[in-house]
Amino acid sequence: MPVVHKSTIKRARQSEKRHARNHAILHRTKTVVKKFKTALQEQNAEAAQPLLREATSALHKAVTKGALHRNTASRRISQLSTQFNAFKAQ
Repeated sequence: MPVVHKSTIKRARQSEKRHARNHAILHRTKTVVKKFKTALQEQNAEAAQPLLREATSALHKAVTKGALHRNTASRRISQLSTQFNAFKAQ
């Protein structure tokens, strides 16, 4: 029978907690981004602007929590801003 160290058990426990936390944070950001994109598709600029701010905030928060890399968040924020600006220019 293999020897299972206490540290291995603790690491597994920590990994599960982190996975659940990261999953919740990323799910929240994906939901906000999806709401923003649907507002753009529906040609609703009044609803899209606060959602862009909310999506930006959620992405920055994910970086702070360590769920996303900062360059990834910056790239996504840039893409969303570009989409919003292109929509406003129409």
